[in-house]
Amino acid sequence: MPRIFITGSTDGLGRAAAGVLISEGHDVVLHARTRGRAAALADLAPDAAGVVVGDLASAAETRELAGQVNQIGRMDAVIHNAGVYLEPSRAATADGHAKTLAVNTLAPYLLTALIDRPDRLIYLSSGLHHAGAGSLRDIDWTSRPWNAAQAYSESKLHVTALALALARAWPDVLSNAVDPGWVPTRMGGPYATGDLQMGYLTQTWLAVSTDAAATVSGGYWYHRRRQAPAAQARDPAFQDELMDRLAALTGVGLR
Repeated sequence: MPRIFITGSTDGLGRAAAGVLISEGHDVVLHARTRGRAAALADLAPDAAGVVVGDLASAAETRELAGQVNQIGRMDAVIHNAGVYLEPSRAATADGHAKTLAVNTLAPYLLTALIDRPDRLIYLSSGLHHAGAGSLRDIDWTSRPWNAAQAYSESKLHVTALALALARAWPDVLSNAVDPGWVPTRMGGPYATGDLQMGYLTQTWLAVSTDAAATVSGGYWYHRRRQAPAAQARDPAFQDELMDRLAALTGVGLR
């Protein structure tokens, strides 16, 4: 059975996706930000292929996390589910980056670069990525006044562009982005009106399904239907510029 690593699997969409995949008999590697948060996985852990721990806001812990995953063995699929939403301030990490950028964009990039290449990659985007269009000049918000909503939108544009860039650069890997919709999770809040089940089932479908519709690359998906992502996310020049910026910020290039 396929082995799947899911970031941010202690709650919300990630936990739901993990539960479905485990129930189907797949080998799932769970992720928690801290050892304390890993306690929330107590019911899933006995049937999982492993639990790894690391704070994605920290470059050092993200690197260590990649090492933990590689020690377990090669993954067939990786679901980059973890994220943060509206940070009230730029909230610089220990590495000096805006936390929104660090968790939503830099961490998926670093994990992609450092984890042994899987067959499938799934990145969690958002419909708000359409509002993230703009220059990559100040990707880390060091010059602009902080705008939490814009920073989130930009981070989701970047991760969408990353997914599509990898589909172009790695033809042997199925790389896709998923918009789960506004769903009632801890991040989305109790008033969210989206379909939570379709939000996580689209992830699991792309991770393991052998359906012809799911075994494609370079897609942006909403409820198992392909949608048109923002024009910048599809632009090879923007993708290449983004990859250069992420390599410079992390000190790691894609192999």
